Amino acid sequence: MISKQDVVQSVPQKGFFGHPKGLLSLFFTEFWERFSYYGMRAILIYYMYYEVTQGGLGMDRTMANSIMAVYGSLVYMSGIIGGWIADRLLGTTKTVFYGGVLIMFGHIVLAFPSGITTLFISMALIIIGTGLLKPNISSIVGDLYSETDVRRDSGFSIFYMGINMGAFISPLIVGTVGLEYNFHLGFGIAAVGMALGLIVFLITKKKYLGLAGSYVPNPMTKEERKKVFTRIGIMLVAVLVVGFILVQQGILTIELFTMTVSILGIVIPTIYFIVMYRSSKSTADEKSRLLAYIPLFVAAMMFWAIQEQGSNILAQYADERVDLMIGSFEISPAWFQSLNPLFIITLAPVFAWIWVKLGDRQPSTPRKFAYGLFFAGLSFIVMIIPAYMNGTDTLVSPFWLVLSFFLVVIGELLLSPVGLSATTKLAPAAFAAQTMSLWFLTNASAQAINAQVVKLYKPETEIVYFGVIGVIALGIGLLLYVLNPLIQKQMRGIH
Repeated sequence: MISKQDVVQSVPQKGFFGHPKGLLSLFFTEFWERFSYYGMRAILIYYMYYEVTQGGLGMDRTMANSIMAVYGSLVYMSGIIGGWIADRLLGTTKTVFYGGVLIMFGHIVLAFPSGITTLFISMALIIIGTGLLKPNISSIVGDLYSETDVRRDSGFSIFYMGINMGAFISPLIVGTVGLEYNFHLGFGIAAVGMALGLIVFLITKKKYLGLAGSYVPNPMTKEERKKVFTRIGIMLVAVLVVGFILVQQGILTIELFTMTVSILGIVIPTIYFIVMYRSSKSTADEKSRLLAYIPLFVAAMMFWAIQEQGSNILAQYADERVDLMIGSFEISPAWFQSLNPLFIITLAPVFAWIWVKLGDRQPSTPRKFAYGLFFAGLSFIVMIIPAYMNGTDTLVSPFWLVLSFFLVVIGELLLSPVGLSATTKLAPAAFAAQTMSLWFLTNASAQAINAQVVKLYKPETEIVYFGVIGVIALGIGLLLYVLNPLIQKQMRGIH
């Protein structure tokens, strides 16, 4: 059995800004993976609804927005499968590599001109591939450091910077190529990005990663493998056969599929909470903390429901409602997708400094969540102003969209890292890993619900659309602020 100490000793501990050399390997692998994913995402909505004469698929805009939301939801849901495969079958390093290969092939499929069927094949490959890669590459970062290593938090901050650098650059490159020249060439560049990430990973992992991620934490016995693979095989065949029949009969439509995912977005986390709360392995204090976690979960869902509309509703808004001319220079609507990572790169160190400066005087976790929702709500409320002033049939200044992205990023920095930290503190000991999966389900559930919500958006309804969602966010934020003492009491000593 490989111990944690064996893993740490196998990794060269200096060589990348004073951090283990393995961080270099993971930094650039994730940089290129995020480059490929966010580059593809920056043009995908336009590819779906642009007319065939413009190189797109000519989908209805409402359906395209709904599919984008379902796609994002399934990407986050698939992380649960990726974690299980790494824990029981392959270890994190192999799981990350195979995930990268599937992502690359997903982009390659989109690089060739074809129809809607090809789009869904590509989505399926990227959903599974991201589920294998995304949660596990972060786990390998943790393997590089001993539990007492003071560099750990700094290492994750550097890794997080790689994520946002890839996300910032890709819409500028892939977005420009995809919209100015050819969608499929843009998707091809995304495929090249993932290929570069895989090359970096393969060349450096043996020398820099040592034993990190090479072991299987909870391996199956031969008997368990046989039983599990048989069950999975039967389930997959059954799903494929039933799915094929339903499609042939015209019963399984895109609308029914998106509705099914939306329902699962509510049902799956509900089951998680019930199972953990009723388990005999959860102590009385842990059950109390679980109850305190529920309003935080709902608040996080509301936040992501707004934040994730940056890639569909606000992307459509940038394309149709924004004056893209700044002087004699025309900007691409895809470039707005770079604003979120740009603001995070700029503001994350500021927030880190603020929390250190405040120390024990900083707001409680529920209050930080409440502030995060206030800013998210405001990011939609400000989108009412240009329509109210000039109507919905005139082009608006791009700075309204910039302001909206800026406000939601402030909310993200108040809520997202705090949510990760709160999850580790409030999780029952017997369900530590599952509770982290539950945190990522806040995003999956939000986008699953968005698949229905985004159908309500039209330029003529935008005042009501942005206004109602913004007010709901403000209302939940206010409720969370008022309930802070009660939630704090249920948290049983966790601040």
